[in-house]
Amino acid sequence: MTSEFTSETIDASTTAGTTRVGLVVGSTRPGRKAATVADWVLDGVRAHPRVRSGDVEFAVLDLARVALPMLDEPLAAAFGRYQHEHTRRWAATVASCDAFVFVTPEYNHSIPAAVKNAIDYLYAEWHHKAVGAVSYGLAGGVRAVEHLRTVLVEVKAVPVSAQVALSVFDDFSYANPADPTDPGVVAARPHQDAVLQDLLEELLAHSRALAPLRGSARRQADGAGDHDSGSAADPVGADGGQPVGAL
Repeated sequence: MTSEFTSETIDASTTAGTTRVGLVVGSTRPGRKAATVADWVLDGVRAHPRVRSGDVEFAVLDLARVALPMLDEPLAAAFGRYQHEHTRRWAATVASCDAFVFVTPEYNHSIPAAVKNAIDYLYAEWHHKAVGAVSYGLAGGVRAVEHLRTVLVEVKAVPVSAQVALSVFDDFSYANPADPTDPGVVAARPHQDAVLQDLLEELLAHSRALAPLRGSARRQADGAGDHDSGSAADPVGADGGQPVGAL
């Protein structure tokens, strides 16, 4: 990963009016392509006017660094009573974001277990948040994203229709194409850059439209009083997230 992925604490509060987008790096295996894909996404969004102005910031949420164990909470996430510190930290990090972009490969027609596990840990923290996807695979990862969308709807997130689907054959460059351990670097075909911009525009438009619902949900949660949830904990820092700021 680039230096932009070094660990710093994600502040749970953003500047008023700033939209925070969590860039979820979904593969955790050694030799993954997800890191170079995330770099490509960050490079692509830098030129967007709202990112350049500081109105939008990206926070990298690398699931390999978050390192959640397989779901080990005794209560379902819908109760919001998280017992473990790793859950509370993850909850605070997700709660601090207004929207998300998932970078995901396709494994056997679906998403990696780490992605499903990270979603399953939480419930209310995903509500009313727009989600886009940048996928990659033999078929561009499109089947993984179809599954991802159905999972996200169940936690009341709002997937957008725009999607970047990178072919491991046509959108990557390899030092040694015969070496299966070479993750390569993204060398996307020209149209992919335009699709990424379309995804960002759709994501931000949906996030603005959903803002009143997020605000209402937060007010209801505050009115219900403090409970043992992730909102009381420090967000992921040394083991997971970094605000890339205004890029």
